[in-house]
Amino acid sequence: MDSGDYGSIRAKLLTSYGEDAAKLRARRAKAAWKLDERAAYLRRLEQQRCRDLLEIGAGTGQDSMFFAEHGLNVVTTDLSPAMAAICCARGLNALVMDFASPSLAPGSFDAVYGLNCLLHVPNAALPQVLAAIRDLLRPRGLFFLGAYGGDGWEGPLADDDHVPPRFFSLRTSAQIQQFASQFFEIVDFHVVPREEGHEFQSLTLRRDTAR
Repeated sequence: MDSGDYGSIRAKLLTSYGEDAAKLRARRAKAAWKLDERAAYLRRLEQQRCRDLLEIGAGTGQDSMFFAEHGLNVVTTDLSPAMAAICCARGLNALVMDFASPSLAPGSFDAVYGLNCLLHVPNAALPQVLAAIRDLLRPRGLFFLGAYGGDGWEGPLADDDHVPPRFFSLRTSAQIQQFASQFFEIVDFHVVPREEGHEFQSLTLRRDTAR
């Protein structure tokens, strides 16, 4: 197991998710199960009358566009300037931001959406990141945390097609729920089985007034 140094991990991710990777990702169609997860979260946001949403690790902004088209006020963020530039070109309000040290005011959002981005954060740094995300939410605000899971292994994947290979933390279901429950109320947790690759862990979390 190689947990790595988070600063070094972020530097390598910036290279991995550079301009060429961004162009490639912009052409990828989303799997049907991802669309279902996104739609279910939107329904929950509508039921709670959420208006202001932050997407972290947004990549090329496909999900931010979806939420904006459904009437939400969206701020889009990514660690990669190349990704943020693509989001800006699509008309999104996009910022370059590391979610471990956000440059936005606390309590600015009704909702946060993060799909397959926190799996690049090692366990040692995850509490800091979750606390930062919690603080960006208003009381009772919702956070969608979706990530591929695994057996608790951490490290770069040898067969990754990005250069340099990206760091992954493939947490067990018990691990991710334990981390999340330190900072949020778990509203929903379920696993999406997949025929190929790692299972997907779907969490809808709420900032309660006591945290």
